[in-house]
Amino acid sequence: MTVNSTPRINLVRIVHAFYIHKDLNKAHEFLLDFGFQEVKRVGKDIYYRGTSSQPFVYCARHGEEDVFGGAAFVVESEADLVAAQELPGATEVYELSDAPGGGRCVTFHDPVDGFPFHLVYGQTPWDDEKALPQLDFNFPTVKHRPGNKVQRFEKGPAPVHKIGHFGMCVTDFAKAFDFYTTRFNFKPSDLVQDSTGNDITTFLHLDRGSELVDHHCFFFFEGPKPHVHHSSFETHDFDTQVLGHDWLRSKGYENCWGVGRHIMGSQVFDYWFDPSRFIIEHYVDGDLVNDQYPINRSLASPGNLHVWGPDLPPTFLQ
Repeated sequence: MTVNSTPRINLVRIVHAFYIHKDLNKAHEFLLDFGFQEVKRVGKDIYYRGTSSQPFVYCARHGEEDVFGGAAFVVESEADLVAAQELPGATEVYELSDAPGGGRCVTFHDPVDGFPFHLVYGQTPWDDEKALPQLDFNFPTVKHRPGNKVQRFEKGPAPVHKIGHFGMCVTDFAKAFDFYTTRFNFKPSDLVQDSTGNDITTFLHLDRGSELVDHHCFFFFEGPKPHVHHSSFETHDFDTQVLGHDWLRSKGYENCWGVGRHIMGSQVFDYWFDPSRFIIEHYVDGDLVNDQYPINRSLASPGNLHVWGPDLPPTFLQ
């Protein structure tokens, strides 16, 4: 049976990521300073949530090597989860018995480079989603904040809300693009081409019809060595993000790139290296798209990733 004749598996949203760390204690300290909340420890695993209702958004696992363990997406139905067992290198459906929220899962391996990818169904969300206050801002001609009311902030980590996206470097862009856009409801928001007109980078959203979704929840670009590029987590607002930037800087962590404003997706970004040298991002103010959004194409260049902020680090896309 060919790929194109196989029914598409429908995804609803990205929900969490797994990372394996040699030094779990250092990773844990960083994750708390980044704004995650620990919710459960089981064996070699520590689970973390954000302020959303998702049962967990990050799992840190102790291992002999620092390795990306894959991201997870919720499937739309039990039938989608059963169908996922036919994907390359897929497991049978198994219970998430130790994970917060429970549920069931199928893990498959990317057919291009073999990295793990998880599909879940039946998780129980938290019933205490935390809504942070929305600030009133004063503009030159319109003043939203009442008189005699001040803006005051406290130093500390930027609370993570949810996982927004993750990205990979793949060794065969065309093969990866064909697989993900035919077997799943991934649809490109942006395609980036090289000077010969070949597509080399894509930012993919989930095609949910008229429902508005994040501009991208998954991206990949072509390179000589497959690896995870980064995972990105939404925080509350710009002040929260910059407070978190200053907090991480005060703790001695290494900034990778930011703060700045992306062009594709529009997010305000802030990338950091964790102690295992994985890149993890805070973002705010991303675009929302649906089936009315046209695919945008652009030429690869150092200037097409951000409109303001520090210069693009020369090793960022390696």
